[in-house]
Amino acid sequence: MKISNIQMFRKINRWCAGALTVALMTSTFNGFAQDGATLFKKCATCHSPTKDGTGPKLKDVRSKWADAGAKDGSLNTWVRNYEAAAAADPYAASVVKVKPTNMDKFPALTDEEITAIFDYVDAQEEVVPGAGVQTGAAGSAVVEEESSMGWIWLVLALVFVIIILSVGGVRRQLTIADARQDGKEVDEDVSYGSELKAWAFKNRKFVGILTLISVITLIVTLMLSMMNIDIKEGYQPSQPIDFPHSVHAGINGIDCKYCHNSVTESKTAGLPSVNVCMNCHKQVTGTTPEQQEKIKKIYEAAGWDGSVYTGKTQEIVWNKVHVLPDHVYFNHSQHVVAGGVDCIQCHGDMKTMKETAKVQSVSELNKLEGNIKLTKPTLTMGWCIECHDMKGISEGPLNTKGDGYYAEIHKRLLNNDPKLYQDYLKDGKVSVKELGGWECAKCHY
Repeated sequence: MKISNIQMFRKINRWCAGALTVALMTSTFNGFAQDGATLFKKCATCHSPTKDGTGPKLKDVRSKWADAGAKDGSLNTWVRNYEAAAAADPYAASVVKVKPTNMDKFPALTDEEITAIFDYVDAQEEVVPGAGVQTGAAGSAVVEEESSMGWIWLVLALVFVIIILSVGGVRRQLTIADARQDGKEVDEDVSYGSELKAWAFKNRKFVGILTLISVITLIVTLMLSMMNIDIKEGYQPSQPIDFPHSVHAGINGIDCKYCHNSVTESKTAGLPSVNVCMNCHKQVTGTTPEQQEKIKKIYEAAGWDGSVYTGKTQEIVWNKVHVLPDHVYFNHSQHVVAGGVDCIQCHGDMKTMKETAKVQSVSELNKLEGNIKLTKPTLTMGWCIECHDMKGISEGPLNTKGDGYYAEIHKRLLNNDPKLYQDYLKDGKVSVKELGGWECAKCHY
């Protein structure tokens, strides 16, 4: 028996509806299954499911808190804001003292999302020593990078294709039925491609405008994404030894230049040698087991056994934080000595930072009193030239600076173009830009 087009369409429509249902159920199930793993990426910088690192391991942390007498819901509050949890729960307050590094805050996480994270963590197998598990620089297990959200887009694309085919099938069958009712001849063998071409030609103005808008949107999207390439704001690599700047530079008042002693003489600020650390830590051995363990790493690097140097040294390999492209030239001494730039302008207030150094965001830097307020992302070219435009080398004539560095420039400006010099001083200062700070060769090899 021959199946009519209408019957065939009904069968196709049922198949499409069934496929759509299966696709939605699959995507929903997979979404719930992978939410915990995806959300855990926010935690993986400091935490491993099964091994202590910068932060403690998270496996079975819910039962640990419950057994220790933590208040109901305190752990979820801790994840969102550890300070609020510590203020409301004595056990949470005791946890604050375990690690010198304060935990990041995640106020946007819901209870369901936090539960999904801990469900994922608790499902991980314990690390077996010597089993070849990869570890990061801080000793925490490396969480294998999950695939991106691309599979969701594939499912959605499939759903939209099914919907488009279904709607197209309905329209086609209605057109055929309408033509038959009017007694017109209908070519049922016309392909979708031919129909699409005919429709596009009939509506060519609309199609042309839509195509132009799509192309412009694609170009703009690509340009905006390219402008975000290599932006490093928030980058904070792990270090072999946790160094609390808030203790050294803050509480103890150690000047930045004592450790970074080449900042006024060299292109680089320099990292302190182990000998510099030992100047203090021969006597300062730590008051807690955790502090003593960290200081022990310094002793191992210096070859110090507590009484004499053994000669058996170990290199401390620090991870670079502020990474500039090879074609960019930056000189610390020029900025610090000649320019009078305070360290906080680029690095933030290190006296308050309990964690190791990171690339501060421009919004955080702008909060500091005395900093020039900038808008471009930190360490980008726009950030540098914006600062060069706003930074005043001298409040008033250059010869009032008093250090002689700009004496020759001052002399040349006065002798060769005094009008230009007066134009420079209209805003009461001479800026880096006005002294050639926007010339390409100043910063690029």
